[in-house]
Amino acid sequence: MTGGGSVERVVVVGLGNPLLTDDAVGVRAAEVLAERLAGNRAVDVVQSAWGGMRFVDLLAGYDRAVIVDAIEWRKGPPGTIYRLTPDEAIPTLRAVSYHDVSLGTALALGRTLDIPLPAETVFFAVEATETRVFGEHLTPAVQAALPELVRRVEAQLMQWKVLGVPTCTKPASHRT
Repeated sequence: MTGGGSVERVVVVGLGNPLLTDDAVGVRAAEVLAERLAGNRAVDVVQSAWGGMRFVDLLAGYDRAVIVDAIEWRKGPPGTIYRLTPDEAIPTLRAVSYHDVSLGTALALGRTLDIPLPAETVFFAVEATETRVFGEHLTPAVQAALPELVRRVEAQLMQWKVLGVPTCTKPASHRT
């Protein structure tokens, strides 16, 4: 809860390009989460192909945020899910571009400008393999990680008490 007893506002941002194979994992997760969280007035689920300073606009006015993106860290096998801080998000594919700043830098600048930004931002990144190849389907390893990715986002929302007990015990799936 925020001050004055109002309900916390949380945003889940799925990043990626739905036409670039594994780069779409954030978008695919957002699609599943939007369906599963429909009717939850405390949580907004959005998709974006942009990063950098555009995060300030996406996150302004929210109390907390979860961001989901692909990463090519090569620290784990494809499909590995990492929980990162905004400052660690630099190697993700949409959280920074060649012409923009990192998520951490964008948030720091926004706070310096007194823009109301989330007090807490959690970043989930999935180790990807094919992010520059046109295709509308995730690779098998990244597709297999999608249900666990959705579960982790929902667990974070439950920890923040903006999501009750999951209404569906069946793992999330998405057909493209």
